[in-house]
Amino acid sequence: MLRKIVCVILLAQAGCSDSLAQWSKFSGSTMGTVYHITAECPSGKLQQADIARELDWVNNVMSTYIHDSTLSRFNRSGIGSWMTVEAELLQVIEVALELSQSSGGAYDITVGPLVNLWGFGAQSNGAGNPPSKRQISQAMESVGYTSIKTRLQPPELLKQINLYLDLSSIAKGYGVDRVAELLSRYQCENYLVDIGGEVRTRGFSPKTRSWRIGIEVPEAESFGAINRIIELPDVAVATSGDYRNFLEWDGTSYSHIIDPRTGYPVTHNLASVTVLHPSAMKADALATLLTVLGPDEGWQYAQKYKLAVLFVWRTNSGFEQRHTQSFAPYLVD
Repeated sequence: MLRKIVCVILLAQAGCSDSLAQWSKFSGSTMGTVYHITAECPSGKLQQADIARELDWVNNVMSTYIHDSTLSRFNRSGIGSWMTVEAELLQVIEVALELSQSSGGAYDITVGPLVNLWGFGAQSNGAGNPPSKRQISQAMESVGYTSIKTRLQPPELLKQINLYLDLSSIAKGYGVDRVAELLSRYQCENYLVDIGGEVRTRGFSPKTRSWRIGIEVPEAESFGAINRIIELPDVAVATSGDYRNFLEWDGTSYSHIIDPRTGYPVTHNLASVTVLHPSAMKADALATLLTVLGPDEGWQYAQKYKLAVLFVWRTNSGFEQRHTQSFAPYLVD
């Protein structure tokens, strides 16, 4: 599982006045995290149950923590047999495979066996020591995005080796997009959807200006401190960082971000990556992809594909950062 800790803070969301009677707020739990939605919709149309239904659907299809989800059933399925799946699941996997190919395997949804082995996944054994080279080598035999085969009509998946897919690096973003589409169907003109820090906006906030998001300082000791503020007109944002989810063995910290190409946690000095994209699903996955690539390879990838990205990395004297040209228009400060 290519897990990441997202690190964004909504600014100026509170304070819906009586004159904005059609503004509503919804919140709850989903996908192992929480969601918050602020939306201006035709009065009384959108209900909490409508949102919960959409998110439950995503969980029941794409979660590795639900035994009978479609993804869990595929992970238990045999090698070499086509399995019919939801068209939406196939769509998400197709996007993931495109990113795997473009990044030379730095992004790979088949990395689940390694994430479990290192103690970060749904099937982790809670081992008290880092895995051995032999264990990593054995797990690597079940990793490889080229061993997933897809078929559109009907939507089907096939594994050529004993794969374990994990969509935790892309499913939350897909869930954000799915809820945003629900809001649009309900004629909600202005909204912000936030699932565990994966955010997508449309229009204006209750304060009649573009939505503003605070990107955190990427260190656990500075919880809640703001590094940069960005303004989001009709765009999605995702941030990946390694400073909240890690393991320590014998005084050494191991990141939860696993490089599928090596089988080991990343060791570079990149602290966080923030990606802006029209699709929350792609922003979600790209944030993980760039975190695996690191500050140099990641910068080259972002430049090549003209992505809007902010990189923050550690140095001996503190944090340094730089952003791509397409990120600059969103900065407030």
